[in-house]
Amino acid sequence: MRSASVTILFCLILFCSNHHPTASADTVNEPTGAAKPTPLILEKNEGERRIWRPVEGLGPQPENFILKIDPQNGGSKHLVLGTEDLMPGGKIEMHKHPGSDEILFFQNGTAKVTVGSLSREVHGGACVFVPANTWISATNIGSEPIHLVFIFSAPGFEEFMRAESVPEGERNIPLSKVEDEEIMKKHTQAVIYK
Repeated sequence: MRSASVTILFCLILFCSNHHPTASADTVNEPTGAAKPTPLILEKNEGERRIWRPVEGLGPQPENFILKIDPQNGGSKHLVLGTEDLMPGGKIEMHKHPGSDEILFFQNGTAKVTVGSLSREVHGGACVFVPANTWISATNIGSEPIHLVFIFSAPGFEEFMRAESVPEGERNIPLSKVEDEEIMKKHTQAVIYK
């Protein structure tokens, strides 16, 4: 199972790195704070470790994530890759990404996933492809935390993630609904919530 997971993840990365139908090297703008592209080798728990800030009035949410590859981590101009834990009962709210495709790879557990007009229960090893501008949501319906990998075909969403989180170990102050709405307005090019 482990070698199959590694093979699937490798294929997903290759797909994303070669899937840029509307962008060429000449038309991609350098993101703010981008580093020079640098090779990386990261273990499971290595990368930019962050904790989501809770939002007033929302139920269980994903708790922590690691940004592994993006313009700031490795200097990628084309990819964002990270990992996230979704606790039992936790939900990734219905949203879409206008500027990039997304791939979710569920490493374990059981989730209810809705993407576009499709909705089904998925299990460890499942892969979900979310074309740009397609609605997606996922809920952990199992009894164990789900470890998932997310890949975006273009940078953008990672900046929203940074705005709504704190580095691991920093004081985590909840976001008010007003603060949350302002962050979402600022990042509408990366994510839109229903």
